Amino acid sequence: MKIFKLPILKSLWTQKPLYRTFHGHSKLLASDVYSQYQAVRRGEQEIPKYFNFASDVLDKWTEIEKAGKRPSNSAFWWISGKGEEVKWSFEELGFLSRKVANVLTKVCGLQKGDRIIVVLPRIPEWWLVNVACMRAGIVLIPGTTQLSAKDILYRLQASKAKCIITDDTVAPAVDSVASESQFLKNKLIVSKGSREGWLNFSELYKNQSADHSCAKTRIEDSVNIFFTSGTTGSPKMTEHSQGSLGFRPLLSERYWLDLTPSDVIWNIADTGWILTSLTSVFDAWVFGSCIFVHQLPQIESATILNTLCRFPIDTLVGVPTFYRMLVQNDLSSYKFMNLKHCMSGGEPLNPEVMEKWKSQTGLDIHEVYGQTETGIICSVFKGMKIKPGSMGKAAPLFDVQVVDKNANILPPGQQGEIAVRSKPIRPLGLFSEYIDNPKKTAESERGDFYVTGDRGTMDEDGYFWFIGRDDDIIISSGYRIGPFEVESALMEHPAVAEAAVVSSPDPLRGEVVKAFVVLSAAFSSSDREHLACELQEHVKKTTAPYKYPRKVEFVQQMPKTITGKIKRHELRNKEWGRM
Repeated sequence: MKIFKLPILKSLWTQKPLYRTFHGHSKLLASDVYSQYQAVRRGEQEIPKYFNFASDVLDKWTEIEKAGKRPSNSAFWWISGKGEEVKWSFEELGFLSRKVANVLTKVCGLQKGDRIIVVLPRIPEWWLVNVACMRAGIVLIPGTTQLSAKDILYRLQASKAKCIITDDTVAPAVDSVASESQFLKNKLIVSKGSREGWLNFSELYKNQSADHSCAKTRIEDSVNIFFTSGTTGSPKMTEHSQGSLGFRPLLSERYWLDLTPSDVIWNIADTGWILTSLTSVFDAWVFGSCIFVHQLPQIESATILNTLCRFPIDTLVGVPTFYRMLVQNDLSSYKFMNLKHCMSGGEPLNPEVMEKWKSQTGLDIHEVYGQTETGIICSVFKGMKIKPGSMGKAAPLFDVQVVDKNANILPPGQQGEIAVRSKPIRPLGLFSEYIDNPKKTAESERGDFYVTGDRGTMDEDGYFWFIGRDDDIIISSGYRIGPFEVESALMEHPAVAEAAVVSSPDPLRGEVVKAFVVLSAAFSSSDREHLACELQEHVKKTTAPYKYPRKVEFVQQMPKTITGKIKRHELRNKEWGRM
């Protein structure tokens, strides 16, 4: 599928004016990487045919840095929470990432277009590998560290990845399935020790030359693949390009992060999510900002609040669960060093949480909305009136509408499906396709629109309001969980005759996984409380632990259609009190 056309973009700009909010930074912008793309933004030039984020953005910031035209703060700043600290300038980031690129190409023999799975926690090596892959034209597939062996095997087989990089924690799971992964050629481990059958990443890259020529990549070339859960079947491979992730923020101005080279941004999302790729790689480094990272082995309120007090973080990004957790503390006893801007995304944020945060910190929480397939398509921008519960207005480059089942645009206030206009010009920022799944790719389009599967409304002022998923996807603490995966895990247990999984309301996580279970005859007299715990532990071991059902209810039978399909919507409505 074509991501976009390459003619002059005037037609894109006439749909609606771009939202601009420079806040006095226009003089600085004139000397940064934005300057070379002003004509493209005005629609006076075509989008370039070739583009590589590493050479065309990061290396440009290195030049600006060397010329003394960028503030002296770091490009990357990492702390372990145990006294360890890493700081890199753009020049140092370039030097080290070239060494890693040589590991991937010369030692591992990877070529442009090859795929690599990276399952690492919030450690500096994750960022080095990201930039190295861009330089080499290698496609990076991030994964959360909570993936099970079964999850990893599926990703290795589906993606045909030739290499995997992980740490000591996940390596045993990889070893347990590596023999079934016929395409896997190299395993790299980030570790202070050695492991049989693995190459030591740290030792290799430190001994490599920093002389590396950046691959010449087309703007439509793949840069990342994200596995995203669906309601039926296994997770889909969502492909993003150099254009949709790397070039898009150069066109869309300062619309949601609104950073400067002096700013320090801290995003707390998992490294397996697209939100981290956007917030902690592409969109932040386009501005020449400093990306701050805390390893955070555990998400704890005290650690986060103390970090905000000790470090000059300007912008904070997290999922609603994170803010719900923080407001349970006495925030008045904390004095944040430099925090000015807070954002939330991944799922809707409760208005009452926003009010508690504002009353105790004096700061608003700005909501953003998007998907793995789209990136950020709605946002409450800086300076925009906040309507609690709304996810803001459509972002530049996107014509977002609420449509009916026939792709007709609905008037303000009427409920429908949130959609992005994808024809006649596919906006830069949308995914390329679901790899090896043309049927699902085609099903994501309706008329002239890409349909999100989320239901919502738009008010008279152009603000969007989220109502819920149009399908059965569960979004818990920002994680997208497909019921099929959890049901499949449950069905592997001999006690389970039937299983249906839906979302259930939760005050902290927004919603959690709930399993309705019909027991097999042999287990009908079993202790239900003990069996519920056993099923939960079984799911944790069979699939990623975050997917396990936090609630289990045993039922005699499932509500079904005349054709025998389980009516999940009835179970879900019952959970949410909508019957």
